[in-house]
Amino acid sequence: MPRVGVVDPAPVLQAIGVTGAAVAASPMLSARAAFAADPYTGPILLVISLRGGMDGLSLVPPIGDADYARKRPNIAVPAATAIPTGNRTFGMHPALAPLQPLWAGGKLAFVHAVGSPDSTRSHFSATDELERAAPGTSIRTGWLDRVLGVAGTGSTFEAVALGSGGAPRLLSGPSNALAVDSLEAFELQSLDWVGPRLTTVLRTLYSNADLPYAAAATTTLDALDTAAAVLTNHGGPRNSAVYPENSHLGGALADAAALIRADVGLQALAVDVGDWDMHSGLGNAGEGEFAAKAGEVAAAIAAFATDLGTAFNRITVVTLSEFGRRVEENGSGGVDHGFGNAVLLAGGGLVGSTVHGTWPTLADAELDQGDLAGTTDFRNVLGEYLVKRAGLTTSQLATVFPGITPQFVGAFS
Repeated sequence: MPRVGVVDPAPVLQAIGVTGAAVAASPMLSARAAFAADPYTGPILLVISLRGGMDGLSLVPPIGDADYARKRPNIAVPAATAIPTGNRTFGMHPALAPLQPLWAGGKLAFVHAVGSPDSTRSHFSATDELERAAPGTSIRTGWLDRVLGVAGTGSTFEAVALGSGGAPRLLSGPSNALAVDSLEAFELQSLDWVGPRLTTVLRTLYSNADLPYAAAATTTLDALDTAAAVLTNHGGPRNSAVYPENSHLGGALADAAALIRADVGLQALAVDVGDWDMHSGLGNAGEGEFAAKAGEVAAAIAAFATDLGTAFNRITVVTLSEFGRRVEENGSGGVDHGFGNAVLLAGGGLVGSTVHGTWPTLADAELDQGDLAGTTDFRNVLGEYLVKRAGLTTSQLATVFPGITPQFVGAFS
């Protein structure tokens, strides 16, 4: 039975026996309406966090940079096996083959040499700074929570984190964020024959508005009903989409597609994919740990796009990782913690089929302590989406990312 995680001290979810969920809101679920008065129909941001330090030099190998193969004699992706991008400097890892139709259709792009103001190579510190995204300030909320604060609808389903990790740091703060293991696991804990009766009893009990947390409990029950209806009416892949088997990401994106089809007021989704800390056995093309993980991500995103059909144009997929890996391979066939990285973008509104950013080269004099330099601040990638796709103003962007001067790379139209 999934364990209930509690972010807010109000024990509503536990008290009424909800499993497979945690909520970042106050109180939980928020007593605000479960849906906005006018259903949100704008763009939806899907953040896929590649935890552990994904190697951007393998994801988008700089095959045209002579120092790449020289510094990675055993693990560099060979130019002959890399997927062509039309740019002589860059290829794509062969495991990204499922995404080739998106690339050809202008629905896929990358930004290379992306960095963070935080220069640490510590997983914990780098992740915290990436998801807080407010360096030099005392702000403790997550950047996506601040987005919801300036542009959110206030609905229960405005932001959903899918997976067993609970609400991620980037959603920490006062805005609503529902974190569920899966839509199927978000349910009342009871025997099958008791469930419907328990719901009726709880609704009757909390119909008294004077009871503590009555509004929050009612909203929680409404959210449970909505999740069940989403599964019944909108669940299951469409358009002959096939998600990768035994894939946490595949299952999460299948749930995401159902939520999007259901028009529940969704503005943002967050999913974690771990195990990118590849100090050994990384591989260089069709074998190794990187090919397996990148292949899973590519297959899941490709299935997600197929599943949604034309609705994929509403989506912007962004992959983020706390840091990249060192340029030189180590003695174990892997790479240690580094700095600059690559960001994958997929969906509508892109200047697609392009590797964006300023390439600093891998020449010794251009490296940052032996690592790929970060010439584009990751906040500028996200900020460009927020301004050009989500319609935030300059002042709103300054609330989300305080202290940054926008310098967009042209990844969004």
